Amino acid sequence: MSKEIKQTEGIVCFEQKQIGVIRTPYTDNAPYQPVEEDEGDFRIVVEPQYTDGLYKLDKFRYIYVIYYIHHVKREPSMIVSPPWAGGEKVGMFASRSPVRPNHIGLSIVRIKRIIDNEILTSGLDAFDGTPLLDIKPYINDLDVKSDANYGWIEEMEGHEHLFLHIKGIPHDY
Repeated sequence: MSKEIKQTEGIVCFEQKQIGVIRTPYTDNAPYQPVEEDEGDFRIVVEPQYTDGLYKLDKFRYIYVIYYIHHVKREPSMIVSPPWAGGEKVGMFASRSPVRPNHIGLSIVRIKRIIDNEILTSGLDAFDGTPLLDIKPYINDLDVKSDANYGWIEEMEGHEHLFLHIKGIPHDY
């Protein structure tokens, strides 16, 4: 559980508890988004005291993985230019940049198998050793929004090609 430590001028400061670690083949470079067909060992190792919390999680196909992006060392900029967007500038909150005020990452991955306190998953877009904060089941009717769009990306010239980059789908340039 989060532990509140102080409140100053309406801002509550708090700590998060690491509940496990993410294991991936990525040590120096990771994809921008999870790539489901990615090759390699992708695992979530939950601390032993949380193993019972995995009971019946394997009944779901997908999970949200919430983690601490511990490799980020830069301060966030409120205006960013995504590397795939050809110089387009947008607000940080209109991007999926990992450089944010709170270094929290969120990925949706497929559960392949659960063995004891380890969840074997499809490709995860996190570095090996990333601290795990939480796991939640992805529930189709609650989490799929059929009217979702691509926001400002739809207005860009060649956006169909950009969608392939955003999704991490290999393709001919």
